Amino acid sequence: MADEIQAKAPDAGASSGQSGQSGESRPSGGGGGYQGNRPAGAPRPAGGPGGRGKFFRRKKVCKFCTEKIDAIPYRDVRLLQGFVAERGKIVPRRLTGVCTTHQRRLTRAIKQARNIALLAFAARH
Repeated sequence: MADEIQAKAPDAGASSGQSGQSGESRPSGGGGGYQGNRPAGAPRPAGGPGGRGKFFRRKKVCKFCTEKIDAIPYRDVRLLQGFVAERGKIVPRRLTGVCTTHQRRLTRAIKQARNIALLAFAARH
């Protein structure tokens, strides 16, 4: 009786292993990545990497340089609020377009305003 159980166990394991490896659970389509509706040899649509999109990204210009603002006042909360994200983080200069020197001054002004409780350190829940 023990021989019969041992003989059936490998057969059951092999059949369950084969059904687990069958391609029924995976979507058919070969091995590659997502192709979408585009045929394999067709060019990429405009706007993607390497394509000519209809949107032209202008070079960001420093707001403080164009308006010739030299000193950034820490008391001007309305000005500083534009450079602080919703969560309370200082927005990086690659997003705002502020030059390096003004970003440093802006950061210092934001930190001063936070320390005297004009700006919040973090977002309210």
